[in-house]
Amino acid sequence: MATFVSLLLNKMTIFFNKGIVAYLVIISIMMGPIFSSAQGKVDYRKVAHSDSAVGYASFYSNKFIGKKTASGEIFSQIKLTCAHNTLPMGTLIKVTNLNNDKSVTVRVNDRMHKRNPRIVDLSMAAAKMLDFNGGGVIKVRVEVLKRG
Repeated sequence: MATFVSLLLNKMTIFFNKGIVAYLVIISIMMGPIFSSAQGKVDYRKVAHSDSAVGYASFYSNKFIGKKTASGEIFSQIKLTCAHNTLPMGTLIKVTNLNNDKSVTVRVNDRMHKRNPRIVDLSMAAAKMLDFNGGGVIKVRVEVLKRG
């Protein structure tokens, strides 16, 4: 890999006559799959699976009440559930609000929109337990407790 990168860098340096341009092109090629072009945010669906991650959480709009989730369940704001784009359905995760250290255990039963840059979308019951304090987005740590 190092030989390939150095060869590519050498060719691009000659082509652009400026080494810094080649470095930037290589970095953008290598980081492109991870970083989303929308607002420069990390696309968590393309990051390797792990048992812990830090990112942003939001909560469901009331317009989803009574509608089917991706798992087939009927959505309810009073259940401790969430949407996550990569974890298997039924996975239990601990979500911790990094502003106040409050945490809640929720079950993955839905998926978010593909373009949603957040790591998790919570039911209103879970959001209240984390003390969202009227804000729509908070920084959280997500830890897998039991995979579904």
